[in-house]
Amino acid sequence: MRDPSPHTNQNRPTQPTRSPRSSRSPHSSRPAQSTPPFNAPAARRLRTALNMGPEHVAFGLRASYGLPYATPDLVIAWERGQVNPTHSELTALAGVLWCSPAELLGRPRTLREHRIARGLATEDVARAVGLELLAYLPMEEHNAWRGNDRQSTALAELLGLSLPDFVTVTGREPRLADALRGAVTTRWQAYVRPVAKLVPLDRRLLVDTLQELHQDYQGQMVASLSWGDGNAASDASEAGRDFLDRIVDHFWAALQDNTP
Repeated sequence: MRDPSPHTNQNRPTQPTRSPRSSRSPHSSRPAQSTPPFNAPAARRLRTALNMGPEHVAFGLRASYGLPYATPDLVIAWERGQVNPTHSELTALAGVLWCSPAELLGRPRTLREHRIARGLATEDVARAVGLELLAYLPMEEHNAWRGNDRQSTALAELLGLSLPDFVTVTGREPRLADALRGAVTTRWQAYVRPVAKLVPLDRRLLVDTLQELHQDYQGQMVASLSWGDGNAASDASEAGRDFLDRIVDHFWAALQDNTP
């Protein structure tokens, strides 16, 4: 006799029998893979909206998506944020919960996470940006985009990337951070061109933003040197180090403030 779907609200079948608890971790038999950012509260909210229990989700993962190790305990661990599903598990979970993978993702940061959030296959992305699949796969695996300007524009449009997301996905963020630290700690004028090569922006907007960042950082450093109170100077110095650590975030915030 065929098992009824756990999604059916009428004539609900007897709940699948839960596996007995054991001392083993609920995810100890899972394959080791990288995990995307996961929105655990969204997973629980979607499950309860379907009037499903963790056992129904686990049953669907096993029966429809070939995940024999899926148990109610694993589903609960996902929903509590104790462990994140892998990319393949997240796609399967989205199928069981009748939603898109994007609804279960936290904020995507890597090329793979943005692709999954859009529900696209690797073949779809490679074809859309004009790359051979074998050339695209290593870029996604290592989050190291190597496309030309035309391909980069096509990628941004396909994945709906904002400018900060585009910089992150294409692997430019570390170089941008280095350039920005140089701009705020030395002569900011010398870094207009290097930053412009990494971030396609109007030159006037970029100049205003770099100048503002430079003034903000230098103001903190002057305060740390001029305050006689040792504790106050130490706090200012710590604030300066934090500013440099979060320089890219400060850049995007200043850029938004300066955008007409």
